[in-house]
Amino acid sequence: MADLVYPPVIAVIKTFWKYLGLRFDFQGEENIPRKGGAILAINHVSYLDFAITGTAALPAQRYVRFMAKKEVFANKIAGPLMRGMHHINVDRENGAASFVAALRALKSGEIIGIFPEGTVSTSFEIKGLKSGAVRLAMGAGVPIIPTIIWGSQRIWTKGVKRNLRHNKFPVTVVFGLPITYERGQDLELAEAHLRTTLMEMLRTVQEKYPDSHVGQRWAPVRLGGTAPAPLN
Repeated sequence: MADLVYPPVIAVIKTFWKYLGLRFDFQGEENIPRKGGAILAINHVSYLDFAITGTAALPAQRYVRFMAKKEVFANKIAGPLMRGMHHINVDRENGAASFVAALRALKSGEIIGIFPEGTVSTSFEIKGLKSGAVRLAMGAGVPIIPTIIWGSQRIWTKGVKRNLRHNKFPVTVVFGLPITYERGQDLELAEAHLRTTLMEMLRTVQEKYPDSHVGQRWAPVRLGGTAPAPLN
């Protein structure tokens, strides 16, 4: 498909990153297939996770088509951009249409970005996962690339005033090894496996993060932070 909107949006976003002074650490881009469909299953800690993960995937020369809630597409400014970049509108009242659109995109060779937790995790731990990512992978016969982002919650997250000053925050994105779930495999076991994988990857990223988590609002209780405790 023609991508007339994505390149100029990327240029604007890269300028925004320079303005913020973010210190990116992108790892594992070799795990993103250079052709063919795949799913990035990403943890969700901030409102900037879409843009940052998409930026991290650029060295693989792939544009990520994100699944995003319909309210974003309804926005007068964001909506036309989302449609122009061929992201996928998720209407929770009509999930079948979104599933079919994502399935069609995967089978045509696109990379789809999904936040399987369904919403930003205010505890910054991995919440329970929705089944969409695994079901799509099974249905399309494509791998899932487990993906972890960390540090973006220090800029703009749910329930906390955004911080768009020049701060030089470290932000890490790690693309894990591809996982293949076969059609007919036990769905609950596959979802549990994906969640465990994301949890293990997140803890590894947190251990290597250069800034201390202790006493920080953007850090989970488990690491000595003051974020809300996990609900599940």
